[in-house]
Amino acid sequence: MTDRRGVVAKRAEDLVPGVPYVRGWNRARRSAGTLADQLVLLGLDTDFPGLLADVNVFGGGLVQLGTVRPEAAELLANLITAGLEAELHGTAAETPSTTRRETPAA
Repeated sequence: MTDRRGVVAKRAEDLVPGVPYVRGWNRARRSAGTLADQLVLLGLDTDFPGLLADVNVFGGGLVQLGTVRPEAAELLANLITAGLEAELHGTAAETPSTTRRETPAA
């Protein structure tokens, strides 16, 4: 069974001619690298030792997080939530400051 993006499709273990596996894997590799860089900055790189790029049977890239402790998964979810909240509040907070003009102190 496969969802509409092919994510649930099984991993490509036997390659089929004509399927662009390298393109999908390369995209997954870049994304996994970006995530790995952020995890290192947060000191969470050791919590995701199974992070790797992969590809499914249709050539779609996959990023596997591997098996993680529940605390690591919860922390990642909290970080994503905090980032989204900051982005929403940052956008809302920037709107008034861009319309208000600061006058220099004399």
